[in-house]
Amino acid sequence: MKALAVLTGALLLSSALPTVAQAEGKLAQLYAPRPPAGSAFVRVLQPAAGGVQVQVGHNPAQQLAAGQLASSYNVVKGGEPFTVLIAGKSAGTLSVAADSYQSLVLHDGKLLVLDDSAASDDALKAELRFYNLASDCPAGQLQVQAGPTLFADVPRQTSQARAINPVSATLTAGCGAAQAKPLPLPQLQPGDHYALFLTGSAAQPVLRGELSSTAPYTR
Repeated sequence: MKALAVLTGALLLSSALPTVAQAEGKLAQLYAPRPPAGSAFVRVLQPAAGGVQVQVGHNPAQQLAAGQLASSYNVVKGGEPFTVLIAGKSAGTLSVAADSYQSLVLHDGKLLVLDDSAASDDALKAELRFYNLASDCPAGQLQVQAGPTLFADVPRQTSQARAINPVSATLTAGCGAAQAKPLPLPQLQPGDHYALFLTGSAAQPVLRGELSSTAPYTR
C-alpha cells in the first residue's frame, strides 16, 4: 500500500512538471529584456544558394544554412549607424528609421534596404510578404495555384505584403510566362509573418518560403 502511494505521488509529480516548465517558460518570456523605445529591426537576405555568416551591428553573428535566405531580425538603435558583416567582411554601414522593420540585400556590391512595414495590425491575420529577387525579372508575380493573383508586377529588388486569413494553399510565382515550381504554403497561425522569395532568373525562376523570426534581444 505504501509503495502504491509512493508510485501515485511520483506520477502526479511527473504530470505536473510540464505545467511547471510551461509556466517558467512564459515567465521567462514575460521578463525577458525588451528592446528600448526607438529601436528598429533589421535582417539580412541572402538569395544565393550557399550558406553564409551574417552579423548586424553588435548583435551575435547568425549562420545561414545552405538554402536559407533570411536571417532573424536583429534589434538596432533607430537613426544610429551600424555595420553589416557578410562572411566576416563589411558589406556597409547604414542607419534605418526607428520603429521600423527592414530587410537588407547585397546587390552589385551595395546594401539595398527593403521596407518590411506590416501590411495590417490585425492580430487574427497572418502576413505574406513577396520579394522579387530574381536576377533579371522586371515584374514578378505570385498567385494561388489555379486561383487568384496575390501579388502582381512587383519590381525587381522590392517587396510587397498583404494580410491573409491563416489557410493552407499551394502557391506559384514567376516572371511573365515562366513559372517556378509550385510551393505548398505551410499552415500559418494568426500573427505569423511568412516571406516568399522569387529567386533564380526570369527564364528559370525559383520560389522559396520561410517563416520570419526575431532574434532574442540582449542588452
